[in-house]
Amino acid sequence: MGSTSALSAVAKRLQGKVALITGGASGIGEATARLFRSHGAKVVIADIQDGLGRSVSADLGGPSDCLYVRCDVTKESDVRDAVDAAVSTFGGLDVMHNNAGTIDPYSPLAETDKSRFERVLAVNLMGSFLGTKHAARVMVPRKRGCIVMTASTSAIMGAATPASTHAYVTSKHGMLGLMKNAAAELGRFGVRVNCVSPYGMATPLSEGVLGGAGGSARVEELFEAYSALKGARLTVEDVAQAVLYLASEEAKYVSGHNLVVDGGFTTTVCSPAQIDNPFVGESMN
Repeated sequence: MGSTSALSAVAKRLQGKVALITGGASGIGEATARLFRSHGAKVVIADIQDGLGRSVSADLGGPSDCLYVRCDVTKESDVRDAVDAAVSTFGGLDVMHNNAGTIDPYSPLAETDKSRFERVLAVNLMGSFLGTKHAARVMVPRKRGCIVMTASTSAIMGAATPASTHAYVTSKHGMLGLMKNAAAELGRFGVRVNCVSPYGMATPLSEGVLGGAGGSARVEELFEAYSALKGARLTVEDVAQAVLYLASEEAKYVSGHNLVVDGGFTTTVCSPAQIDNPFVGESMN
């Protein structure tokens, strides 16, 4: 009985914690919300997908365990209110997962639209900045907390492929710099800041931009073709497990780190020129 109780305690890696996940209604965010709840956390899902957000929240226990709040991460008032909702509803904020993201359709640099470029930076980079800022606002006085950002392999390399547009790569590189600077400042207050950088996988976002008529199967085909690790396929659940590690006490001395979950992809691709573009001639709309 004693060993069973000990195992149960270890299994609940976020027991008593409160987590806020932006973009938590689908994809990596939803998978992380479900995993966090299974490990005992109270979760706030912040998203603009009201139907999906409310559905996931209800499935995870409703307002007493999982609260949905509408949040456009490009609006500071929305991010501030989401953080305040976590504190007022569940009594604090232990984990901030800056996960909301977007990508623009691929185009050559000379044809890249300025407004689309700015939109991607606003969601991916400014959204992460605002989430980090307002998480720090409540974590610093408590002298503890953890912030995790969903970056990408595009945060550490460039590649002329439809999955690595100029705006997307720029935004993810910026997130990595933001993470390092935030970790340097907030560490003195006991707040850890890290990134998780996954390789490509099938999500509602990637399917919408890359899948076309082929949907998730087409996206999986694309990423599997260039995967360095054969015999395994990256899923949103795999990324959620990495976020769980960074959020848990098992990573209590991990800060300023970019946890790359890519099956060795970034260590084996020599240059963008070696990556053929299978979508040449195909519509990205």
